[in-house]
Amino acid sequence: MNPNISKIASLLSDSTRSAILLSLMDGRIHPASELAFLAKVKPQTASFHLHKMLEANLINVEKHGRHRYYKLINSDVAKVIEQMLSISPNSPVTSFRESREKEAIHFARTCYDHLAGYLGVQITNSLLEQGFIKKVDLNFEVTPEGIEFFRDFGINLEEQKKKRRAFARCCLDWSERQHHLAGALGNALLLKMIERQWITRTPKIRAVKVTPTGKIELQKLFKFDYENNLYTFEES
Repeated sequence: MNPNISKIASLLSDSTRSAILLSLMDGRIHPASELAFLAKVKPQTASFHLHKMLEANLINVEKHGRHRYYKLINSDVAKVIEQMLSISPNSPVTSFRESREKEAIHFARTCYDHLAGYLGVQITNSLLEQGFIKKVDLNFEVTPEGIEFFRDFGINLEEQKKKRRAFARCCLDWSERQHHLAGALGNALLLKMIERQWITRTPKIRAVKVTPTGKIELQKLFKFDYENNLYTFEES
């Protein structure tokens, strides 16, 4: 018997469920109350939709005392959502706050567990241009020069290759329409930049901000000119 695609399509077609799933694309766990707030619905309504998505194995739940925290079940679900975003029409912007959030998300965001947006694509392109990685079909391979680069950056490539997931795959960025680095290596790169406080997560939306230290280090390591990027919004 063929898989029931229509069931998943029906789940994703609901605006509340899609809003919840997009909120979970930051790779973090969220309580139902926060997801209700982000989806602009009542907590009871959010709980109903979360139950539907749990049944479909789109999300997972962790119980801590009386509280429940939800997250995407795995990176495969995130990959499907990101691919759907790449062919979806843009939603109309109705306020200045929405405009600022949209600009921030387009500039830099988390795509489940790796860096995406303009910044993620520019870093990936820099790794390609400097010869640290090369594209082979829909995956990236680390070159001999890249092995030395990632070692100096504090990333153990052998450990990343042992993980039960894709090592370094191409992920189509829905806002830039180019590939960024995903998989175990993409996740390790994101975590290392957060650890070094080059970037920080923002609450409630999945945008990330570049710190003053990050501006300097990104320019040195990835030749990224922060001041002359495509996005000119003023950070608060």
